Amino acid sequence: MTIQPEGESLRKAVQWISEEKKAGSPKSRQQLIDAACLRFNLTPMEAEYLARSFKEIAK
Repeated sequence: MTIQPEGESLRKAVQWISEEKKAGSPKSRQQLIDAACLRFNLTPMEAEYLARSFKEIAK
């Protein structure tokens, strides 16, 4: 089961990070999260969601 975040910007950010990782981006997970926050103009709460989500995935 895939959990979909609320908010179009947040969904696009999750998709973008996933695509960057699949493409073999040399950026760290945190660098990708930071870039997504700027690119998709995410709120601090949305940024925290991304950080938690991708931390869970990495485990």
